[in-house]
Amino acid sequence: MANIWPSRLIFIILVLCLVINNVAADNYHKPSKAAPPSYRKKPETPSRRPYHSYKSPPHPPPPRRPYVYKSPPPPSPSPPPRYVYKSPPPSSPSPPPPYYYKSPPPPSPSPPPPYYSKSPPPHY
Repeated sequence: MANIWPSRLIFIILVLCLVINNVAADNYHKPSKAAPPSYRKKPETPSRRPYHSYKSPPHPPPPRRPYVYKSPPPPSPSPPPRYVYKSPPPSSPSPPPPYYYKSPPPPSPSPPPPYYSKSPPPHY
């Protein structure tokens, strides 16, 4: 019975860790309500503020202009470059190479025809 308590204790610790991680993961992407200290507005004291100053309402953003589709410019009317046909250079009148006569190779010794033995016709 003494061996049950350590395994239960490990199980409880494991469950608590999983629950804490799950809660932390759920709140990870939610923005915090309090701004970080560097972004908090300082409370305005009336002694620093001039007596005659006032805050004007923020200006409304200017209305957006409608989007106008601009077509691409027309292609330039310049003609394509002309194709100039270049003829091949004339062949030089060099004499053809001399012809060398090659004798045919000697015939290879052909193997003798296969020998077929004729069996005598069967007798009935």
